[in-house]
Amino acid sequence: MNLNEETLQLCGVPLFRRIDASKLKLLAFTSERLEYAPGDIICHQGEEGDGAFVILTGRAEVLVAAGPDGALTPVSELAPNSIVGEMATLCDRPRSATVRALTRVEALRIPRDSLQTLLNSNPTAMIEVIRVLADRLAATTEELGRLRNACAGA
Repeated sequence: MNLNEETLQLCGVPLFRRIDASKLKLLAFTSERLEYAPGDIICHQGEEGDGAFVILTGRAEVLVAAGPDGALTPVSELAPNSIVGEMATLCDRPRSATVRALTRVEALRIPRDSLQTLLNSNPTAMIEVIRVLADRLAATTEELGRLRNACAGA
């Protein structure tokens, strides 16, 4: 995959859809292309969020440590054009989940500085970040409500 193809992939990421292609090309240029085999860990829960990952090809799963033994529990699956790790990267917080490749995965690792520069210079992109985070918060809140109701009925 060359720089132009990576730029086209970034255009398909909801977070970046309204960003000028020339700015996405610069983002792709400053990013690192990585490959993972099935079962490889892309990032670990609790580690520093020094970059975000865009899944270019393949599928990965998001896992969180749960229960007293800290067993990893799958909470979602990532497909091409998904971005993961942006919350830890933007909020200077440890990663909230582990991401593991389910199939062969090609990903772009976007460094913190590159992502922050893009967002600081593009209010539209910042609004998209807010929308993505708000959607995730709403989904988490709904799931917590379902779990609470399930536990109350048990």
